[in-house]
Amino acid sequence: MPINITMPALSPTMEEGNLAKWLVKEGDHVSPGDVIAEIETDKATMEVEAVDEGTVAKLVVPAGTEGVKVNAVIAILAGEGEDAGAAAKGGDAAPAKAEAAKSESKQDMAQDSFPPAGEVSPKATEGGGPTSSAQQAAPPPPPAPPSKEEGSDGERTFASPLARRIARDAGVDVSAVSGSGPHGRVVKADVEAAIAGGGAKKPASAPAAQAAPATAAAPAAKPMSDDAVLKFFAEGSYELKPHDNMRKTIASRLTESHQTIPAYLLSMDCTIDALLKLREEINRSAPVTKTEKGDVPAFKLSVNDFIIKAMALALRDVPMANASWTSTARVFHKHVDVGVAVAIPDGLITPIVRRAEEKTLSVISNEMKDLAKRARDKKLKPEEYQGGSTAVSNLGMFGVSNFTSIINPPHASIVSIGAGIEKPVVKDKQIAIATVMTATFAFDHRVIDGALGAEFAVAFKRYIENPMAMLV
Repeated sequence: MPINITMPALSPTMEEGNLAKWLVKEGDHVSPGDVIAEIETDKATMEVEAVDEGTVAKLVVPAGTEGVKVNAVIAILAGEGEDAGAAAKGGDAAPAKAEAAKSESKQDMAQDSFPPAGEVSPKATEGGGPTSSAQQAAPPPPPAPPSKEEGSDGERTFASPLARRIARDAGVDVSAVSGSGPHGRVVKADVEAAIAGGGAKKPASAPAAQAAPATAAAPAAKPMSDDAVLKFFAEGSYELKPHDNMRKTIASRLTESHQTIPAYLLSMDCTIDALLKLREEINRSAPVTKTEKGDVPAFKLSVNDFIIKAMALALRDVPMANASWTSTARVFHKHVDVGVAVAIPDGLITPIVRRAEEKTLSVISNEMKDLAKRARDKKLKPEEYQGGSTAVSNLGMFGVSNFTSIINPPHASIVSIGAGIEKPVVKDKQIAIATVMTATFAFDHRVIDGALGAEFAVAFKRYIENPMAMLV
């Protein structure tokens, strides 16, 4: 009776995979344990071993096919004494016995365990899964014994199939590798350690060393599918809210930043007592306009207004940090356009204060109030939130002492502002109480090197602790 070989489920959440390569061809005879194909999942490339003995009657799915569903028939075996041509024609109608395959045990990757015939042996670093072909509901064959390879001294070396494969591809003499597995068995980690150390190489005259192919790299990891995520939660325990365009943009931009920007962090403690005092004096002396609702001050400065101005002046003073990255050149900006993170219902947007180094604190204050209001009403124009060279994110009003932010490209920097907290500090060799604010900078190392980032942070601190300098 024809035997269907089906696409195995190589992980609990796998729904489909790519049939990367067939290692057999039609007409080949296979035995249990023979590696017949390589399957790519979203995490790794795995080898599929035959469960039954027979002749490959038909390769149903060609090599290189993507998106093959789990349990789909990928090949047909003709049993002993069976005509391969007839099996190829009748195999598709043969009942797939994948349900029995689901009950077979998974392999133990922690020790490079040797899978029972019919299981999947790993090629990359991710764990194994259920059996690869449909089977009758019978007990699986006994585990295959550890593979042995004869060393130069005639001794037998016990090694897992995965360890042997990696050693062969890298030109490493597996018999010269010290095993850390059970009973001295050589496992994957032992071979990788030998490769990293540059030892245990086979003699140059050995054909295997001369023709050793490069080890195939595992494909880049992909996010879990929506269905795979939802399988983790009990049905009825959640509700779905489809992403709006803002949430999609936030996700896209921050994912891009995390994947492409080599960022580093610097923190600076700033005493802000002088700033708080100056803010109070300026607000108290602000001109007022009489209205039906009472006297309305021309402006009311916030701590954040001082921070925006300090960032602008610091970048003006350290122009090498006022830049953005492209693949061919650094973009040095002639003015400082500061983005300011504004929380809106179920989202975040960063309106830009243009040419902030040229504007007074009162102008920055009124402009930010207008931008923030229109941001919450979703009435900003694209040119009001696109661009900029740096950004400010302030969670101090929530009592957060310090935090780090993700750089928003094409910016090369962002500062995260914590709450002003009264702390004991040393002044003139005396302990005193001061209001301390922590500023944590994230820098794009492609644009702003460590010393340059520190110079910029020091300039920012200087303006924050000496706020009168922002008025002249």
